[in-house]
Amino acid sequence: MELTVGMKLRLEDMVTEANTAAALGSGRLPVYATPALAALLENCACTLLEGCLPEGSGSVGTFLELHHTAPTPVGMPVWAEAEVTEIDGRRVRFAVKAGDAAGDIAHGAHERFVIDNARFLAKAEKKRESRPL
Repeated sequence: MELTVGMKLRLEDMVTEANTAAALGSGRLPVYATPALAALLENCACTLLEGCLPEGSGSVGTFLELHHTAPTPVGMPVWAEAEVTEIDGRRVRFAVKAGDAAGDIAHGAHERFVIDNARFLAKAEKKRESRPL
């Protein structure tokens, strides 16, 4: 499938004790954690891209702007959506948003770069070789 501006994907998650702010250390309350929301939004964009990339390619997140505007309690489902807004060579930008049964809970922007997986991992391993522990 060819990647085009306007493509969207929606994923869902359930708020559990394990993904609350209290559990992840991003706060003290038992509500959906911003880091969990960020991961869900990135996963949404990443999954959307995966279906359009050639074998051996992947993507890495390089930017995330996130406004988490409302709490979601344990036991409530949340959804996240990523929409392709710009394609510039290997750089892909997304509008991201999220909500729960009561309404919107977040909005923002995300950017990913398409990479060759093997080349990217080799570059990462070179860091280990150049800086012994």
